[in-house]
Amino acid sequence: MRILHTSDWHLGRSLYNKKRYEEFEAFLEWLILTIQEHKIDTLLVAGDVFDNGSPSNRAQNLYYHFLVKVASTSCQHIVVIAGNHDSPSFLNAPKELLRELNVYVIGSITESIEDEVLLLTSNNQPQAIICAVPYLRDRDVRVAEPGETIDDKNANLIEGISQHYGEVSRLAEQKREDLGNPKLPIIGMGHLFTAGGKTLDGDGVRELYIGALTHVHADKFPASFDYIALGHLHVPQIVDKKEHIRYSGSPLPIGFGEASQEKKVIIIEFSEGLRKIEEITVPVFQKLLRISGSIEDIIERIEELKLESAWLEIEYKGKDIIPNLRQVIDEALVATSLESLQIKNRQVMEKVAMAISADETLDDLDEIEVFNRCLDAFETSEEDRVGLISAYREILRDLQEEDLNAE
Repeated sequence: MRILHTSDWHLGRSLYNKKRYEEFEAFLEWLILTIQEHKIDTLLVAGDVFDNGSPSNRAQNLYYHFLVKVASTSCQHIVVIAGNHDSPSFLNAPKELLRELNVYVIGSITESIEDEVLLLTSNNQPQAIICAVPYLRDRDVRVAEPGETIDDKNANLIEGISQHYGEVSRLAEQKREDLGNPKLPIIGMGHLFTAGGKTLDGDGVRELYIGALTHVHADKFPASFDYIALGHLHVPQIVDKKEHIRYSGSPLPIGFGEASQEKKVIIIEFSEGLRKIEEITVPVFQKLLRISGSIEDIIERIEELKLESAWLEIEYKGKDIIPNLRQVIDEALVATSLESLQIKNRQVMEKVAMAISADETLDDLDEIEVFNRCLDAFETSEEDRVGLISAYREILRDLQEEDLNAE
C-alpha cells in the first residue's frame, strides 16, 4: 500500500493580483507523473483544495480534470477533505458523482461520524482505513456557554477536536477488529494548527493564529493512527518529533515569504505492518525572488539576474526619497525576463507611518496591520489591545470559515 500525502493546493490563488493558473497546472501534471512513477495506490489531499469558497471556472476545471486523469493511473483511491479556505457545500456537491471515480470527498463534519471512517479495498481485499476528518469549525465541536472566557472557549474547542478524533479512531479500531486484520493500517487526516507548528510571515495562517491558544497538541491524536496526514500549515514539518504525524505543506509558495522554501509531498508505504516514509521535493514552477536595499543594490541585483525568469518583490530601503522609484526599476527590468509584482518603499512607509500615501496601498497591508493602525489612531492602551486583537482575529477566522454556498 503506497499513499501520497499532499495538501494546501490553494487553486485559484493570485499573487499581488498576478494569476498563477500555469503554475497550478504544471504542479498537477507533475503530481500525476509522480503518482505513476511511484505506483501510488491512494492519494490524500488534506484540505484547502481551493483558495476560496467560490473558485473560478478555471480553478474548478483544473481540479476536475486532474481527478479524471488520476483515475487512469495506478491510483485506486483519492480522499479529499475540506480545509478552512474551502466551501464545504461546494466540495460536497459532486461527491456522489466523484464516488464513481473512487474519489471520497468529506467537505464538512458528517451527520453520521461513521461516514468519516473509510475502508479502502483493492480486489475486495482491505488496504487501509482512512479517518477523513475535515476542518472542524468552532460550531462543529463546541457549544457556546454564557460567561465563558477566551481561554475557556479555546480549551473547550481543543477538547471537542480531541473527542472527535477519539470517536473516529475507535470506529476504525472496531472495523479493523471485525476484519480480523491487526496489521491493517489506520490513517488519520486533518486540517488544523498543531502546537509548535512552524509558520511563515505572509502565509495567511500565521496572521490569524499567532498568539492564539487553539493549537492542538500531538498527544491529542489517538495512538492507534499509523500515520496522520495534516494540512493547514504551509511549511513541510514533523509534529512534536513524531515521525508519523506530518504536514506535507503547500506545493507552491503562497507568497514571497515561502519563496526560498523547499516544497514537498510525502509518500508512505505500508508492507506487512511496517511503515516507510519518504519525502519528494516538488519542482519550482515559477521562481520568486525578494530584492531589497538601496537603489544601487536593487539595480545591481537586477543586472545579475537579467538572464533568469522570475517574479520579484522589491523593497527599497535607501535613505533618499526617489519620487519615480517605480519608473527607475521598470527601466532596469526592460529586456529581461524579470517581472516586478510589488515595489515597497520602506523610506516612505516609515516617514508616513499612519497614512496611506501614493506609494502605499492596501495591498501592502494585511487585515491585522490595518486594525493595529486603527488602534494606534484611537490611542488604545496596551491592556485593551490584547483583548481587542484576539477578538478581531476570531472575527476574521469566522468570516473566512463562513460557507457562502450553503443554503
